[in-house]
Amino acid sequence: MWKNFKLNKFLLLIPLTSLMFCFNSPKNDDEKMQTIMVSVKNTLSYLHYSPKTINDAYSKDVYKHYFELVDPAKRYFLQSDMDEFSKHETKLDDYIGQGDLTFYKLTIDRLYQRVDEIDKITQDIFSKPINLQEDETLTLEPKLKKVPANKQEQYNEWKKFIKYNILQEVESMNSKEEAQKEKKDSVQKFKLKDTIKLKVLTQEEKIKKATDEVKDLVKDTFTRFKKRKKMDWFTVYMNAYTEVFDPHTNYYSPKDKEDFDTQFTGKVIGIGALIQEKKGNLYLGALTIGAPAWKSKQLSEGDKILKVRSKPKEDAVNVVGMLSDEAVRLIRGEKGTPVTLTVQKKDGTIKDVTMIREEVAIEDTFARSIVVNAPNGKKYGFINLPSFNADFENAKGRNASDDIKNEIVKLKAQNIEGIILDLRNNGGGSLTEVGDIMGLFMEAGPYVQVKDGNGKIQTLKNKNETPIWTGPLVIMQNELSASASEILAGVMQDYGRAMIIGSPQSFGKGTVQTFVDLNRFLNTEDDFGSLKLTIQKFYRITGESTQRKGIVSDIQMKDFFTYAEVGERYDDYALAWDKISPTKFQKLNYFNIQALEKASADRMAKNSNYQLLLESAQWREKLDKEENITLNITKFNELMKNRKSQIEKFKALTKFENGLQFIMYPSEIEREKKDEAFKKKSEMWIKNLKKDLYLQEAMNIVSDMGAKS
Repeated sequence: MWKNFKLNKFLLLIPLTSLMFCFNSPKNDDEKMQTIMVSVKNTLSYLHYSPKTINDAYSKDVYKHYFELVDPAKRYFLQSDMDEFSKHETKLDDYIGQGDLTFYKLTIDRLYQRVDEIDKITQDIFSKPINLQEDETLTLEPKLKKVPANKQEQYNEWKKFIKYNILQEVESMNSKEEAQKEKKDSVQKFKLKDTIKLKVLTQEEKIKKATDEVKDLVKDTFTRFKKRKKMDWFTVYMNAYTEVFDPHTNYYSPKDKEDFDTQFTGKVIGIGALIQEKKGNLYLGALTIGAPAWKSKQLSEGDKILKVRSKPKEDAVNVVGMLSDEAVRLIRGEKGTPVTLTVQKKDGTIKDVTMIREEVAIEDTFARSIVVNAPNGKKYGFINLPSFNADFENAKGRNASDDIKNEIVKLKAQNIEGIILDLRNNGGGSLTEVGDIMGLFMEAGPYVQVKDGNGKIQTLKNKNETPIWTGPLVIMQNELSASASEILAGVMQDYGRAMIIGSPQSFGKGTVQTFVDLNRFLNTEDDFGSLKLTIQKFYRITGESTQRKGIVSDIQMKDFFTYAEVGERYDDYALAWDKISPTKFQKLNYFNIQALEKASADRMAKNSNYQLLLESAQWREKLDKEENITLNITKFNELMKNRKSQIEKFKALTKFENGLQFIMYPSEIEREKKDEAFKKKSEMWIKNLKKDLYLQEAMNIVSDMGAKS
């Protein structure tokens, strides 16, 4: 949850003298990093919702978190490195206040040194026969691993890691081969035309092929690592400081902020093509139908990108060997400006293609709906909302509430009798969109209470008096529904306007963030990036925080995430749950929760697919918690064989279909005729909806609620 928050003059009045610095423009990266460190420290201390004391205890937390970010699997640093680094464990609080780069440069220089050494180590490992018959085990749980005591131990650990990856590749080949055999047997059994290609490899051939693939993978990993600029690691270092305040306070470099804005607004100015890295080269991926790359009729998926000319009067930049995100930034630019790509076609010819940059929508960010024909013969509406997107910079830009409104209007035209709003996996977004969406379903009223670091509480209200849908409403959530999703689900639950169904509880993010540009405190025009800063906590209209506890579903249905450690409550640095006084609101009486809950419980108790899914979820979680695994190929194959026999009983889930019929709008059917990408996405979407067991029960519940308009 974050909002377009402008820090007012009063808020800045007291700390202003401490936050304002008069720096000359930095001459190099070191000076820039030093400036950022001091600015971040002061911004955290004065503007964070719950500032921490910058002392030795804080320093120890930052130290611990930093290595969790830089070397989580304990593969790069040696014990001698850690012994040397430990001398700085209680000094990081001093370093951030002074802009001292001693620890950062020491650890990152050492990291690059170790990567060079490990690159040579892995080359040596691949140059010799790799024995998969040895009785060895690999520790999978990082918390149980120790930092390598010396280079020989590090060599052995990387050899084990490589063996594990080879075994996984071999297993992947075995699984694909078995699947192809099943298809071929089925085709022959029913005397169909046999087009199934099946090449059976010996175990030795699979091991050789797998070893070559892992060798290429490891080589590419180190190549990309070495291309990464040391300045990029500085972002990781700063986040070790910020995330100890709370997990949602983060430092964003200018390019990271650009990526965030792109995702949040759901649009990018560019040519509409994915850029993919393969073995040190960049290639065009899928082209967005209707976007400049597609309209050029000169570019195709798989074209190798050689150069990019960002501006007509500038020289083209050779992008061979460049990281994909760097090339993407050359291709993006201002709307209406030209960009030229030099590409090598699959036939070897070289071509320059000039395009005019356009605004390309990332449609997966936006709401989408579809009509559902239920087994009872009635029609209902299903709306999926991936995020609470908003475009604060453009009054005409897309936002979640307008999109939901448009989808409701389309559904009403189809005479639906109830709506299911799907907030599963929705990580949130704009706080203001929550009130606007609430206003589409009910009359005016408070929807959230917000408390700042000074204890001041503000109640935000939806002012819409004319809802456009007053009929049955079900909201679906899961453990990944967070922030704005939780505010909307919580307020609709508190009013009694909607039934909340899904996981026992949602993610539990009850904080509000804003972006603070560090430049505002500095006498310079250089871009020092931004701090996404927790400035407020929000509370339900009942006074309860959603922090850590999330929203408890009215009708609880467990899923794969239920048995995993997903949610704010599992983060060491998450802010605490608390409660404030409730605000006044008028509860509605739309339905009988107890009756609906009992009817659903009776159905789910008899639902064999649901019971099987729960068994599968518990089994998978048990696998995820395994701490060690054998690296002996005979034992590994036997382990995989046992797992497959267990998986066999869960195969029925892959064949499950919920019996619902999904009807697209006439306009979308027409669009599919012209837009192949949209057609494929729609087909995949509907295919997944048909396999959605939880949607099946949501349809039962909205049907039980009865029509009311």
